[in-house]
Amino acid sequence: MSKKHQKQQPKSPLNNYVKYSSLAIQMVILIIIFVWGGHKLDNLFSFNFPILTLVFSLLGIFLSFYLTIKDFIKK
Repeated sequence: MSKKHQKQQPKSPLNNYVKYSSLAIQMVILIIIFVWGGHKLDNLFSFNFPILTLVFSLLGIFLSFYLTIKDFIKK
């Protein structure tokens, strides 16, 4: 029998839990890395206002949402 005609196994709820948990962890880690990098650059350039922390944190948020939405669309 070809692969088309074989019955597909139903996905386990545990697989969905692992998938969404890993997406959430990926989002949090990405945002933390961007905020940390912005903070380090603010300290390096001695800015009075943490502008790079704000820019990098927003960039991290948008990038994490982009990667999450891209993953949802792909699957």
